Amino acid sequence: MIWNMKRILCLVLMTMMANSVLLAKVSLEEKQALIDFYESTNGISWKVTWDLETECETWYGVDVEKDHVVGIELFHNNLSGTLPTSIGKLGHLKKLNLAFNSITGTLPTSLGLLKELKVLKLEMNRLKGTLPNTIGMMTELEEFSIFNNFISGSIPEALGGLKNLRILNLSSNNLKGAIPKSLGELTQLESLGLFENGLDGKIPNEMGNLTKLRELVLANNHLGGAIPAEFGQLASLEVFQIQNNNFNSFENLGMMDTRGMLVFDYDKDDSRIDFKDINFSKTRMADTKFEDVEE
Repeated sequence: MIWNMKRILCLVLMTMMANSVLLAKVSLEEKQALIDFYESTNGISWKVTWDLETECETWYGVDVEKDHVVGIELFHNNLSGTLPTSIGKLGHLKKLNLAFNSITGTLPTSLGLLKELKVLKLEMNRLKGTLPNTIGMMTELEEFSIFNNFISGSIPEALGGLKNLRILNLSSNNLKGAIPKSLGELTQLESLGLFENGLDGKIPNEMGNLTKLRELVLANNHLGGAIPAEFGQLASLEVFQIQNNNFNSFENLGMMDTRGMLVFDYDKDDSRIDFKDINFSKTRMADTKFEDVEE
């Protein structure tokens, strides 16, 4: 009798535990942050919208793991409006892809609270204002793309703290000032796009430390001075675009090994450029634009 009672009790406990797992849900705080996001970005007009009466685990583009929101994927989904401050409450978020929408306003400083975020894609929106220094707090970030917006101000030195960053694309914005030396600390960087801004001053010598770079796009700015001699260390470079700037010396380009380059764009009509020491036999010269393609 006692043995049977123990077995029954054990079965009851196991059933209760199983039910608690099945009934486990995203916290009210995270769900409310998603609702805030939906309302702030005009969710009723999205191409694929959310039914707020259902569990958020079923909502389009929302990825949930272990009762936490870890992904929001709403690429090209007709989002408008602004990003709410409460987005910072999604502290377990690893991927946020809101590219190719019509989001306006400024980036909330609360983005810095997304300490586990690895991918932040905001390209092809209508965002304005400056890049908040708090972005430098997202130390797990591997990809940050915000090209084709209206971002102004300077590139924050704080971006140099994103040691895991592999892709950084700030192209086609209204950024001004010098390229910060701190970008030279992003030694995992494989792709850097600063195309079509208003950047000026000299290219920091420290950028020669980016030995994993495959794409470096600096075209259509107001950069001046000489190409750093340290660029001779960029042996992995495949795409290098520097046209439409104000450089006054190109002699250090002769130190670069262009044999592995697929694209090399420069000011072809500038008589000051002497490329006699550069091997272009396998290099394509083309006025191409740094672009990001959704995978």
